[in-house]
Amino acid sequence: SVDCSFSRGICDWKQDADDDFDWNPADRDRGDGYYMAVPGFVGHKNDLGRLELLLPDLKPKSSYCLIFSYRLAGDRVGKLRVFLANQKPASVWEENKGKDEKWRTGKIEIFQGAETNNSVIFESERGKGKTGEIAVDNVILISGLCPED
Repeated sequence: SVDCSFSRGICDWKQDADDDFDWNPADRDRGDGYYMAVPGFVGHKNDLGRLELLLPDLKPKSSYCLIFSYRLAGDRVGKLRVFLANQKPASVWEENKGKDEKWRTGKIEIFQGAETNNSVIFESERGKGKTGEIAVDNVILISGLCPED
């Protein structure tokens, strides 16, 4: 498995230069590292911010499971989408509101055909709200199918 947490880990993260704003590090409440977030006051409605995880070493004709923590906190804060680089323009995962401010877990199956995915893109789309944040942390990639809860 590959641990792509933002406080540690060996993963190569890249901000998209052609989007409307950047994701920024935010400190965890308990002081144990940080996560990446887009605060509710950044940008305007429908602006996009993309954070790309480069995955150069995935084997063709294999399955992987991407597991990550996410949070959508605040009224009408926006949407969080996940894209696989070779399957754009359709997102493979999307969430547009949090029931509360808690962290949740997202899981995505990645099937590598002859055309391999070399990156995963986390895209934040700003909503109307001006408070809260869209956040991602603890991104882990494991070989094989996603485990059942």
